[in-house]
Amino acid sequence: MTDDPSAIELGEDRTLLLVDDDRPFLQRLERAMEKRGFVTVTADTVSEALSKVDNDPPAYAVVDMRLEDGNGLDVVEALQARRPDARAIILTGYGNIATAVSAVKLGAADYLSKPADADEIFAALIRAPDEKAPPPENPMSADRVRWEHIQRVYELCDRNVSETARRLNMHRRTLQRILAKRAPR
Repeated sequence: MTDDPSAIELGEDRTLLLVDDDRPFLQRLERAMEKRGFVTVTADTVSEALSKVDNDPPAYAVVDMRLEDGNGLDVVEALQARRPDARAIILTGYGNIATAVSAVKLGAADYLSKPADADEIFAALIRAPDEKAPPPENPMSADRVRWEHIQRVYELCDRNVSETARRLNMHRRTLQRILAKRAPR
């Protein structure tokens, strides 16, 4: 028996799939999770992650929402189909309510906005299903949330300013000024 409390909370199967296309972040997270007792496997594309889920579905997964070749929700859905008891966490830099709801409906245990540190990710992975997540220490400002939403819609409209402005019910020039500015903190 070990004195490491994280090893006790993880249970018998400590396999963890990490999926992110940001290689430096993926490597840092892999090292951090291994220090916490996980046996990690990494993937940087949806297709690679799906292959790993099919071959040997892990007990845990941390999956980025937007990957070069698709959506991380496909990985969560495949993992839940192969292993319903698996705990998956979605990470995203483009958080919104609709994708959070989709992630939970597909079986994600939690949904974290980037940048999330290893402690936050670890806590989300081992949190009991009926336990509520603590409120964020440094929540985004209202200006930042607005800016993130505008950026998300802009990306979804294939960076078309006119279409984005129409969907946001905003004047095109106003949108152009917002897009030209730096992100608020």
